[in-house]
Amino acid sequence: MIELTIILFQRIGLLLLMAFMLTRIPRFRSLLDRDITIKTVIYHSLVFGLMSIVGTHAGVIMHGEELIIKALVIDIGNDEVLIGFSLVVVMIAGLLGGPLVGLGAGIVSGIYIAFLGGDAWVANCIINPMAGLITGGTGQFFSEERVIAPNKALFIGIFPPVLHMGMLLMVLPNQQNGVEIVNTIGIPLVITNSVALAIFTMMIRVALNETEREAAIETNRALSIAEKALPLLREAPGTMNAKKMAQLLYQELDVAAISVTDRTQVLSHVGLGDDHHRSMEPLKMRLSRKAVEQGEIQVAYEQSDIQCRYDACPLKTAIMVPIFRSGEVIGLINLYFRHSQQIRAVEVALAKGLGMIISNQISGFEAERMKELLKEAEMRNLQAQINPHFLFNTFHLIHSLLRVDAEKARHILFQLSQYMRANLKIASDSLIPLKSELEHVHAYIEIVKARFPDQIVVDIDIEDGLEDVLIPPATLQPLVENSIQHGLKDCQCKGVVRVQITQVNEQIYCNVTDNGQGFPENLLPLLGEKPLHLKDGNGTALYNINQRIKGMFGNDNRLHIENIDAGSRISFYLPIRHTFKQESFQSANHVT
Repeated sequence: MIELTIILFQRIGLLLLMAFMLTRIPRFRSLLDRDITIKTVIYHSLVFGLMSIVGTHAGVIMHGEELIIKALVIDIGNDEVLIGFSLVVVMIAGLLGGPLVGLGAGIVSGIYIAFLGGDAWVANCIINPMAGLITGGTGQFFSEERVIAPNKALFIGIFPPVLHMGMLLMVLPNQQNGVEIVNTIGIPLVITNSVALAIFTMMIRVALNETEREAAIETNRALSIAEKALPLLREAPGTMNAKKMAQLLYQELDVAAISVTDRTQVLSHVGLGDDHHRSMEPLKMRLSRKAVEQGEIQVAYEQSDIQCRYDACPLKTAIMVPIFRSGEVIGLINLYFRHSQQIRAVEVALAKGLGMIISNQISGFEAERMKELLKEAEMRNLQAQINPHFLFNTFHLIHSLLRVDAEKARHILFQLSQYMRANLKIASDSLIPLKSELEHVHAYIEIVKARFPDQIVVDIDIEDGLEDVLIPPATLQPLVENSIQHGLKDCQCKGVVRVQITQVNEQIYCNVTDNGQGFPENLLPLLGEKPLHLKDGNGTALYNINQRIKGMFGNDNRLHIENIDAGSRISFYLPIRHTFKQESFQSANHVT
């Protein structure tokens, strides 16, 4: 019995090896992930059915009490009983694919066994689909794991061989012969089948756990590198800091060297071979140029693919990873190794993942940069809309005064030139000192007073120390203009406009009030939120100012427009800034 058990283990071991190799095929991952469809059931039933047929021919033959062991079973006599190993493969199919796959594989092998003949063909034919169905159903009932635990597989694997022995006793014409066969083969067959099933599940679980553990480690490493690379990418949006990036990757990855390139040349090389792999050298490798042109990862498995002219170069193999910005390849990250055996599938996957993460980060920063540029362009457009509004009123005033007082007209024209000179000087800035903005206000007031002498008083009250605080240009002047042109329109009393600027905590509070007629109550919720284009004004200028302030500082700093007991008030808060560095974004066409 011991000798027979050893022989059976030897035969089943080859089948287990074949089944294990089969499960390494990516298509079989659908079984482990329980992604079972009609198509996968048919496909895997045929594959495992064919393997079970191989197991049938690897079995042994019982002739009475005599055990006949052949290298390969071809012919079966009428008085011989085939004890094949198709049962093990069918049970594996059931455990991996469930009852449907187990049943399908059992039917394929059962039909084939029916044509082989022998005394036990009926039992051998029926037991295979039954074993696949029972094993698959029991495995799913006892476990929700991707691969059932070995101890459970050992327990489940006992029943089909026992059922097989029982069926042999029922279908064999010679009962005495059947008892002798069962006594001889029964226990070894139960042991080998159940143990083989447990060993197979253990092999699958160990392989999966190791693969998933390695994948988790590499994923964590990729995320860690991406996190550390984030500040480097933020330094120059849309590009990479080549030297720092190469040093970071060399420290984090188990590689011989790292090169960072643009589309045409090496920008930085860190690690082995830095004595002859130097910066600013053109891309020499054919695979590097191919990676840039096609945008696909390339692997150099031979030293000849490195195309290094230095015979003693320690770099033998490399992975070339393209880096994208907005869908366009802007450079490569080359990972060099000392031996081709060091490039495994996990290294290629890690390199590909890193390339995708870095490319996504670069593209994300580029999108942010374009968004900021678009916002800046919108603000410039809003500012440009304010200037013509002021110019129209000023030219109208000059035109009126030319007929009655040419000297006063020349004075206004001079004030206008002063205003325009200052306006052109600050047109490129998003924020200007408060004192510069007040120069605009004073220039405007001089022009207005020339038109309405002794009718308008403008009182400006600024808290000490706020002269250098930064605010958006063309903010206060349009508000003062709005108060004079619209708030004080048709005012029978002397018009008064007050501009007050004070500090409140870490913000400056600005408000412009007048003693005019105020705003129509039905328009108060709309002012500043949309360009109203009213016949008598009060729409576009307030909207432009409000949109600029919200775009730069957020909704909390929007204009507050209200009517007071005598007139109206427009106020807003801005964060205090004493210095301002104009954002400059590097529009780089290569990696820096």
